[in-house]
Amino acid sequence: MERIKFTTGRIRDLQHPASGQVFYWDSEVRGLGVRATQSTKSFVYQGRINGKTIRIKIGDVRTWTIDSSDPGRPGARQEARRLQSLIDKGIDPRLEKQERLELQTKQRASEHKQYLLVRDVWGEYLEDRRPHWGERHYLDHLRLTHTGGDKKKRGKGKTKPAALSSLMDLKLADLTSEQLRSWATKEAPQRPGQTRLGYTLLRAFFSWCQERSDYKDIIDSAAFSSRIRKDLIPKQRPKSDSLQREQLKAWFSAVRKIGNKVISAYLQSLLLTGARREELAHLRWSDVDFSWNSLAIRDKVDGSRTIPLTPYVAYLLMGLPQRNQWVFYSPRAKDGRLQEPRKAHERALTEAGIDNLSIHGLRRSFGTLSEWVETPVGIVYQIMGHKPSATAEKHYRSRPIDLLRKWHTKIEEWILEQAEIEISEYRRESGDLKLVSGE
Repeated sequence: MERIKFTTGRIRDLQHPASGQVFYWDSEVRGLGVRATQSTKSFVYQGRINGKTIRIKIGDVRTWTIDSSDPGRPGARQEARRLQSLIDKGIDPRLEKQERLELQTKQRASEHKQYLLVRDVWGEYLEDRRPHWGERHYLDHLRLTHTGGDKKKRGKGKTKPAALSSLMDLKLADLTSEQLRSWATKEAPQRPGQTRLGYTLLRAFFSWCQERSDYKDIIDSAAFSSRIRKDLIPKQRPKSDSLQREQLKAWFSAVRKIGNKVISAYLQSLLLTGARREELAHLRWSDVDFSWNSLAIRDKVDGSRTIPLTPYVAYLLMGLPQRNQWVFYSPRAKDGRLQEPRKAHERALTEAGIDNLSIHGLRRSFGTLSEWVETPVGIVYQIMGHKPSATAEKHYRSRPIDLLRKWHTKIEEWILEQAEIEISEYRRESGDLKLVSGE
């Protein structure tokens, strides 16, 4: 095998083969060669280990020099000598190269992680956890991290950055207790509710990071100190808003006058079923059984529950047009179902002269008003989808829907009686109604 002393000029003049590959070998360093193909030339090293010939690519001749005096950037001859020294020690250079590349990859990944932003990891967190959350909980995560600057849907001007927005562009490694203290000190006086919710969501995010090998070594595990929560995070006051018996007439009168029939029926149905707002908003026509008078409600505790379809609620639903799969449809909403009934409800409350009644307060009202007819608390809990608290309720009470219907109808009749809505009137009308088809 002919050998030549490699120089820059001689390597440049080496001929490319018409096909396949050809090797040229250096006379200065044994094992150092140049592999030429139709279009490329590369330095290679060839040696023997354990009786077998091995060949390792060093690199393109355009990026590698032949000799170098720089220890940090060796030439092809220095690299060939290094590979031969590994063989002399019984080390396979191919395995050494693989281990070295893996180590470099890990080092680069570690360096990259130090520059990860909270926003980047937050997106991965949402994608991983979304299948386990309700839609409203997922939307809270998006809403509280919104950067703002969009045109307001109602009113003039642009939206402001949400409570967690200022933390999203921090490095994950920089999200420390000092940063959280500074954030809470600024946000809590302006928007206590969002600050409290944002802190709760962020703490759950940190717990998720602690369970991930990619992030557990980056985050400050002591960031969420109990002192920050006690000193700076606003406490949530227990809500007690609910309709009183004497307010029922005014409330029903105002809500029944709402121009949007879907919202009017939705609000009345919330009060008369005790369902959570999103449970009822997700009601499909396939969940409504007018033949057997039952509703299949999506339940956040057990997944779903079946409750009675009481006469007045049936009357309300049969009066709604069926334009898509949702009972409480909305032509403006992206997914075609009712999203936000608060504005209409607030206007009705103003007309009725009732202060501070939330949408969730209607659910609370059902539980409170049911006591007037001395409904057993277990019946009320089962209708509302409350998680049973006593052992007997958990394991020994399986009430048929007919028993629930007996008490549920009694509750509805009493509420309508207080609202001065004639039972005979809507029962007579509902008997003649047919489900309204969509236009």
